[in-house]
Amino acid sequence: MPRTLLQKVWDLHTVRRLPSGQTQLFIGLHLIHEVTSPQAFDMLRRRGVGVAFPERTYGTVDHIIPTLDQSRPFADGLAEQMMAALERNCDEFGIRVAGLDSDRQGIVHVIGPELGLTQPGMTIACGDSHTSTHGAFGAVAFGIGTSQVRDVLASQCLAIAPLKVRHISVSGELGPGVYAKDVILEIIARLGVRGGVGYAYEYGGEAVERMTMDERMTMCNMSIEGGARIGYVNPDETTFAYLEGRPHAPGGDAFVRAKEWWRSMASDADAAYDDVVEIDGGAIEPRVTWGINPGQSIGVSQPIPDKASAATDGEAIGEALDFMGFTAGSPLAGTRVDVAFVGSCTNGRLSDLREAARVARGSSVASHVRALVVPGSTQVRQAAEAEGLDEVFLQAGFEWRGAGCSMCLAMNPDRLNGREVCASSSNRNFKGRQGSPTGRTLLMSPAMVAAAAISGEVTDVRTML
Repeated sequence: MPRTLLQKVWDLHTVRRLPSGQTQLFIGLHLIHEVTSPQAFDMLRRRGVGVAFPERTYGTVDHIIPTLDQSRPFADGLAEQMMAALERNCDEFGIRVAGLDSDRQGIVHVIGPELGLTQPGMTIACGDSHTSTHGAFGAVAFGIGTSQVRDVLASQCLAIAPLKVRHISVSGELGPGVYAKDVILEIIARLGVRGGVGYAYEYGGEAVERMTMDERMTMCNMSIEGGARIGYVNPDETTFAYLEGRPHAPGGDAFVRAKEWWRSMASDADAAYDDVVEIDGGAIEPRVTWGINPGQSIGVSQPIPDKASAATDGEAIGEALDFMGFTAGSPLAGTRVDVAFVGSCTNGRLSDLREAARVARGSSVASHVRALVVPGSTQVRQAAEAEGLDEVFLQAGFEWRGAGCSMCLAMNPDRLNGREVCASSSNRNFKGRQGSPTGRTLLMSPAMVAAAAISGEVTDVRTML
């Protein structure tokens, strides 16, 4: 019977069907970081249980670490405690960890792929909702809670309910200045922030097939913002070319054999889906969020919507307009920004920095804007510096930081103040997400962030390319 990638990978990793209707699923790779793992390790100790497969677990530090001064001990006492707990736990249980002294340190969803830990046909779990990122490689990857982190550490298994599959086909060719970030914001705006509940999203179509792995990771990363538990792209030659030579990827003849198996994991051409959505990629323009969830976005040339014209909950639109201080019918272009942030697990990879630098080159950040560029990993930072991207940003007036999650979620010193408006390449624009309960976040692509930083306001990047 023809099957989707999700069904193939799910069946291969099924230990048993549970009376609850859930599946006991074996987890091939468990990624951990300093925020959601300390309590899980403490639970193990209280039960007298060890880590079942330490070789299938990999740790990093990303959420709480400062990106400006990374000397130890951290100025934030709680951050230092979390950091020390991860180091102690990984040492005790024999788990590999990329600490601040490692050239492999970085955001968990950036280092997994760049080290070749993430591979097609795997099941991957992490105590972070954006684990869906790894689905870009044809993996079944999802975020879990702290008690589930404990379960995976103790048994390498999870109880999880089966999912339906929605195939989202993006046809055509994206226009200049339009990126994967714009595509996923379009999808979320169209299907809603709860539209994917109970689904895995399979992304395909000509526009997706043309995307680089970095772009596919951006798409899959924000699947969770659309309510989907999992987002994935079928593995192809682009996937294999990215993985070849990575530290943890197979080498030599083993890589040739792996490619054939990875290729077999792709959805069958005649696989049946629970739902199919068609989107014209050529019609998408650069998008910006205007509200307080990632589904509230518009094309940069469009007016801010009102309750009456809303296809979704008008009450939610009213709440968003009140919080953001925007007027329905007004243009979003021209909105003053106070902060510009390029980074995060969504858009902190080398190609993201290149696109932002392309806009910033030879220009200057507006005098009233505080602009930060935060690479997603130490390797991304080193590669960017080798290309001279750091000098492009510094000469333009951006701050060049160390690797980490930074202003995406503000569990570190990088935060908004008061009612500041932030042009951000991150993934969430919730109230308080960037550190200030009254701060306002506008999600957009890294190139759009750079354009906003230079002009001092929301600007259509296509006019600057």
